[in-house]
Amino acid sequence: AAGTVPRRRPPASDMGRGLSLLLLPLALLAAPARAEDGTAAAAEVQIEVLHLPEVCSPKSKKGDLLNAHYDGFLASDGSKFYCSRTQNEGHPKWFVLGVGQVIKGLDIAMMNMCPGEKRKVTIPPSLAYGQQGYAQGKIPPNATLIFEIELYAVNKGPRSVEAFNQIDKDGDKKLSELEISQYLKEEFARDGKKRHPSAHDEILADIFKKNDHDRDGFISAKEYNVYQHDEL
Repeated sequence: AAGTVPRRRPPASDMGRGLSLLLLPLALLAAPARAEDGTAAAAEVQIEVLHLPEVCSPKSKKGDLLNAHYDGFLASDGSKFYCSRTQNEGHPKWFVLGVGQVIKGLDIAMMNMCPGEKRKVTIPPSLAYGQQGYAQGKIPPNATLIFEIELYAVNKGPRSVEAFNQIDKDGDKKLSELEISQYLKEEFARDGKKRHPSAHDEILADIFKKNDHDRDGFISAKEYNVYQHDEL
């Protein structure tokens, strides 16, 4: 994809927006480099709240699906290396918080943030692109980064209790092929996209291949809830 901050490729199958949000790990906004020190304390990220709405709810937490715009700058000279408003026809970015879809510093910086809030955050190299930097993104080695963030929405993420229970019609805490098949039909009807007749079976098989780890023909609550941010 175009832009200075690369993305991981989305699943090849045409899942439909609702399906991808509920059943598969998102990869809409990714960082190729992970923090070198994964145990670094949150205090190492400096957070300045620029605007806080009078009603600040809900507050973001790990596993939530966020919608935000942000600009990225190099602290050394103030030059801008990324602007989300110039990507994807200017649409805000969707990503799941706290699961490594963005650099570690942003995962930390956007915790406990509410819709409408604006923050300016300073992220040290150890929680960004580290000693190697990221040449394609014009980020030099050992770069401290500054992001100006505006958060628009905080939603339940793709592996939430609510999402699981929506599919688990009989309430037995596991998802059968029949339940997921029915869910696929509902999602296909909802988004109205034209698909090849084989798409349903291919996607169903793909879901079980990626999620039914013990191969018992069901996707358990544990297998589904890969982000471990809720108790089922």
